[in-house]
Amino acid sequence: MSDSPAELLAPLDEAVAAEADGGRRFGGIARLYDDAALHRLNLAHVCVVGIGGVGSWAAEALARSGVGRLTLIDLDHVAESNINRQAHALDATLGQAKVQAMAERIRGINPRARVDTVEDFVEPDNVAALLREFNLVIDAIDNVRAKVAMAVHCRRARLPLLMAGGAGGKRDPGRIRVADLVATEQDPLLAKVRATLRRDHAFPRAAGKKFGIEVVYSSEPLRYPAASCETGRGPQGLACAGFGSSMAVTASVGLFLAARAIDRLVAKPVAAEAGANA
Repeated sequence: MSDSPAELLAPLDEAVAAEADGGRRFGGIARLYDDAALHRLNLAHVCVVGIGGVGSWAAEALARSGVGRLTLIDLDHVAESNINRQAHALDATLGQAKVQAMAERIRGINPRARVDTVEDFVEPDNVAALLREFNLVIDAIDNVRAKVAMAVHCRRARLPLLMAGGAGGKRDPGRIRVADLVATEQDPLLAKVRATLRRDHAFPRAAGKKFGIEVVYSSEPLRYPAASCETGRGPQGLACAGFGSSMAVTASVGLFLAARAIDRLVAKPVAAEAGANA
């Protein structure tokens, strides 16, 4: 028996409804950047490494801006100590893997988005396997070895990379800056990354010569915990361990990263296969 006209039209009706829903959800992005830019964002595949006080907000901003596919990498789980600064940290998500909690949040923002999750920490011995065909990588972690490994791999693989500086121990979001890695200040984490890249990986040593790695960092001097405060030493990869932290700063760094990512993604066409294929 042949399909009825209503049955034949059903897939078309669903496609039209999905397009209309996307227009309502992300129409503000199209009006700000234009329709072609929104289409590029829909096709883009962005990897966010570190889903903490910085990375969770970067991922959320990208999802709310219509980025069609996100890969989230982190091995940590949501804890009560994350609630003051992390987008996915809620009473209901305590104990969940951060990547899973964030993936569910993104699906609530955009059910059509594809979200891949990797429960792992990036290390020098797995970076090549984890960071492959992405339109852009956001480094939102606070581990020197992993940051160095990502910088070296992304340069070799020609993967666009945005790097976050340290966000713990900072109170003033007005001091957040965007610069090449060679030009940062008041950020011991980035200073160690820069020194290691120069010493071990032949990055430029000449004063002022750019590394070609854009970073978002705070120029505010570090504020160390008061002597009366008890601070725990978190395991490798946890953001802000040992320092106090404010969502006003950590989220702002994440939003700066997302904004810079969006500018890059809409600046040139994104190959359809980069956002669509596994």
